[in-house]
Amino acid sequence: MSRSSAIVIGAGIVGLAAARALSIKGYSVQIFERTHKATGASIRNFGMIWPIGQPEGKLYERAMRSRSIWQSIGETGAFWYEPAGSLHLAYHNDEWQVLQELQAQFGSHRPVELLSPKQAAEKSGAVVTKNCKGALYSSSELIVDPREAIAVLPAYLEEQFDISFNWGKCVSYVSDNTVYIGNDETYEADIIFICGGADFETLYPEIFAAAAMTKCKLQMMRFAAQPDNWRIGPALCGGLSLIHYKSFSAAPSLASLKQRYAEQMPEYIDLGIHVMVSQNGRGELVVGDSHEYGLTLDPFDREHINKMIVDYLAGFAQFKDYRIAETWNGVYAKRTDGETDLFISPEPGVYIITGVGGAGMTLSFGLAEELVEYL
Repeated sequence: MSRSSAIVIGAGIVGLAAARALSIKGYSVQIFERTHKATGASIRNFGMIWPIGQPEGKLYERAMRSRSIWQSIGETGAFWYEPAGSLHLAYHNDEWQVLQELQAQFGSHRPVELLSPKQAAEKSGAVVTKNCKGALYSSSELIVDPREAIAVLPAYLEEQFDISFNWGKCVSYVSDNTVYIGNDETYEADIIFICGGADFETLYPEIFAAAAMTKCKLQMMRFAAQPDNWRIGPALCGGLSLIHYKSFSAAPSLASLKQRYAEQMPEYIDLGIHVMVSQNGRGELVVGDSHEYGLTLDPFDREHINKMIVDYLAGFAQFKDYRIAETWNGVYAKRTDGETDLFISPEPGVYIITGVGGAGMTLSFGLAEELVEYL
């Protein structure tokens, strides 16, 4: 008996996750990617699989499910990964109050613990101990190098599953379970998943216009590999990250912390800057980021945004080598109505998955398995 067929459009993390889930479900999958390798938001991020940032319930469980899949693939040797955890540092009393409240909320069912400044410095030699009030450590976070992982996952998926890739194939039209490429190429499948981020705007502009969608531009940078194989340990976060992730709204005093930031650091709030750093297997440091929203975004990086990020970073992290090797920006799709993803069927047999809102690395594997289970 022949297997059912599926086409996935887009070879970023959402498309790769969808293809894997469809193959496990029993489909023979073809992926179509307009470029010759993934170049979008899936490679322009920290590489953080970040359960700590997801609120209780469905999203936290989805993040942990994704983490398990990432680790299981990493254990095959397909790519480097590190179960590094995360360290959230406080330098003001109100930040420390929020961390204590989060430990009280999370402590019974998440692997978190409060650390003194000395204990935080023992966990990471990059911690600035001056004025440090304490830290919240979580062991659930896992780090990959997104450029490496997204580059090698196609070969892994082809080897392990009934999945094939068609690179340099730009889909121009989808109709009646048929994908059209240019004027003379067509491919049919029982089911079609469109996983190209905000680019589904070009295939279904009327649906994009009607959906509660926007785009987010972020700026990031990469510091040089640290000398003598020096490692920072867990990913490090400053206080601004506390107002960025939905899970941290569980802290009763978060609103007053956010108000202080708005009064004392209005430009950071306006530009959506919160500052984090992770380290890849080569010892390079990935630092960011900012968040600017709109349907049409300035394609150019702004130097003063990167300077603001680096200035804030210096308050909680110190390194052996501060040379900036690269800077870049990325763009991803985001819901404007508070929902965490968009899953919609514009016509029978065709599904759009997008809008994971900057948490694609953390949520996509779990999300894809959930959605495909109910087809």
